[in-house]
Amino acid sequence: MEFNLKNMMELTRLASRGVYGKAMADLTKENDNIMAVVSDVMTSSKLEEFAQKFPKKIINTGIAEQNMISIAAGLASEGYNVFASTFAPFASMRCFEQLRTQVGYMNLNVKIVGLLAGLGGGVVGNTHYGLEDIALTRTIPNMTVISPADCVETYKVIEALRKFEGPCYVRLTGVNGTPNAYKEDYEFKIGKAIQMTEGEDIALIATGTMVYEAMRAARALKKNNISVSVYNFHTIKPLDYETLDKIFAKYNFFVTIEEHFKIGGLGSAVAEYKSNKNAPKQLIIGLDDKFEKAGEYNYMLDKTGLTAPKIAEKILNKLEEI
Repeated sequence: MEFNLKNMMELTRLASRGVYGKAMADLTKENDNIMAVVSDVMTSSKLEEFAQKFPKKIINTGIAEQNMISIAAGLASEGYNVFASTFAPFASMRCFEQLRTQVGYMNLNVKIVGLLAGLGGGVVGNTHYGLEDIALTRTIPNMTVISPADCVETYKVIEALRKFEGPCYVRLTGVNGTPNAYKEDYEFKIGKAIQMTEGEDIALIATGTMVYEAMRAARALKKNNISVSVYNFHTIKPLDYETLDKIFAKYNFFVTIEEHFKIGGLGSAVAEYKSNKNAPKQLIIGLDDKFEKAGEYNYMLDKTGLTAPKIAEKILNKLEEI
């Protein structure tokens, strides 16, 4: 796909889960080893076009997510590169034993796509919020964990995973109209963080939808004469340790930002690595350890402090404290 501004805007209107289905339909060939497994979320996965083009390459298990993962593992054991999709909390929590034992332990070529991760479930509420999925999936040996920054990166992730060997969990955040972090084409590589802006005072390490918010927060902080570097850590496992070392060496203070509980997510993963280093102070921005009352997506981002103005405010308060 040609990534020009027009195409990028069209992807935004699809939302990340719609881009997943489009990428599967665009990139799959009749004679390749791709298979899709889905647990009764054909519409949410936007896999209708894929199913029309490749009816023998897709299995709908119905509302049976654990069976979906088991079937995906079986197909992978026969040499298929399998993409399995359902809502993020079901993919990570309901299917955790299957992910651990049948996919991670066996090191099979299964890509699990968690739809509506973070607060994407909106008014549906906490049963459909994916706020623990990073914490769960990154504990599984052999499992790669990716959280694309926007719709453009979602397409690039699916493209990269067609040639990637091994288990992977992809969490898709954002809803229709969530802005793109990228305005032009760029090189994507699994496991390699991307520097979005360059500054001298502090670093913001973000993942998923928070990359865009971090860039907005950086502009707000600039008005306070704070020069900010923003990094897109789309791959949470394995972390880009080389880039982290450069951040630790350059800055006295850095911030991790994620649409996930503070416990167990990107911030925790970075802190674990930092614990063995002579590293700077860290502020973890994410959701507090409580269940919030549900609301529309953008309202929930603001309520939980994950919008650019509130991110900038938290950073300024922390800077005053230290």
